[in-house]
Amino acid sequence: MMRKLSLLFAGALMGASAMSLVYGTPGSAANAAGSETYKQLAIFGDIFERVRANYVTPPDDKSLVENAINGMLASLDPHSSYMNAEQAQDMRVQTKGEFGGLGIEVTMENDLVKVITPIDDTPAAKAGVLAGDYIAKIDGEEVRGLTLNDAVEKMRGPVNTPIKLTILRQGADKPIELTVVRDIIKVKAVKYRVENDIGYMKITSFTEKTYDDLENAIENIKKQVPNDKLKGYVLDLRLNPGGLLDQAVSVSDAFLKRGEIVSTRGRDPKDVTRFDAKPKQVDDINGKPMIVLVNGGSASASEIVAGALQDLRRVTVVGTQSFGKGSVQTIIPLGENGALRLTTALYYTPSGKSIQGKGITPDIKVDQPLPADLQGRDLTRGESDLKGHIKGADESSTGSGSAAYVPPDPKDDLQLIYAEQLLRGEKTDPAFPPNPDKAVLNQ
Repeated sequence: MMRKLSLLFAGALMGASAMSLVYGTPGSAANAAGSETYKQLAIFGDIFERVRANYVTPPDDKSLVENAINGMLASLDPHSSYMNAEQAQDMRVQTKGEFGGLGIEVTMENDLVKVITPIDDTPAAKAGVLAGDYIAKIDGEEVRGLTLNDAVEKMRGPVNTPIKLTILRQGADKPIELTVVRDIIKVKAVKYRVENDIGYMKITSFTEKTYDDLENAIENIKKQVPNDKLKGYVLDLRLNPGGLLDQAVSVSDAFLKRGEIVSTRGRDPKDVTRFDAKPKQVDDINGKPMIVLVNGGSASASEIVAGALQDLRRVTVVGTQSFGKGSVQTIIPLGENGALRLTTALYYTPSGKSIQGKGITPDIKVDQPLPADLQGRDLTRGESDLKGHIKGADESSTGSGSAAYVPPDPKDDLQLIYAEQLLRGEKTDPAFPPNPDKAVLNQ
């Protein structure tokens, strides 16, 4: 099976990050460490020196320290980690939603990088890269033997710098040499289209550009379909691994007239932050009915959106159980030493529920059958399956998550077909259409 590369996030472990900076000295809790704590630290120092002096081959000091730090953080939960300077920079690129590169969506096939599609009006498209091309060499280096991530890192780089690609193309009698000059690539966080009388919007991740991309999608759909003809919208959050907390709040706010969107609660009972929708007469889609699609690939920030809109009875959620990541990570810069990604809070839906280890339960469950070549494979994804995950208050033995699969052809997408039929009145359900005027509001 081909592995498609996400250019923004490595997967659901990224989750929703509250981007905050921490300055100053450690707090009182850290200063209150007793003599036993310092004794343990002395043991660590002793072991570190013995490994450096006696291991069979000279170890790399930097790697030893980084692995020790990550071992400590991994013992907390699966989402806390240390990022060195390079990893921290990559994370900043991912959340910004733009980078210096070529503008191609790629996968790995037959040990070569296969171009799924060049993005319109990017250096790759202008240089003549076509969908279906195989990249065999990057600046003269063979792609065979490289991982997909390694190949992508080689293709990214500073703006206005050239890169030479050796391409194998079906029908060409010899390899094609192309020189492409890198430019700023802005990745669209929202893809949209019109399905006759229905507006379809798919949010792929929550970057700094997600809300702006969403507003642009809504405006373009409104231009294509008159308001009296438009039956409603489908908001597709399947396979969305999450991203920025503030963007999840802004996206939710676009579809609400009032009400609490989400609250976060830290270790201190007093450490509670609430995010509310801005009061307004009409939401951004003029109160039109909307279906939200979720599956086992819907995690973190996407669950915040689905949970808020479901609790406030603004939408009907269709699909299968979501991933169940109900924690928030804060990114703490460490200067030239990188950054610390630390779980600092859990989040709660407007009704006060934690989805940690449980996920969003759809209003209407619609399973998506797997194609023959995937049958027998375990595509289920869920927070409750992760070793060392924080046990959720509402987590049960059934856990969270479901199959993380969406057919590439909309004609095979039963969840999407069901959603469109529901919007057109061809399917009936007592929970649809929702009535936002009867929303449950936390005062």
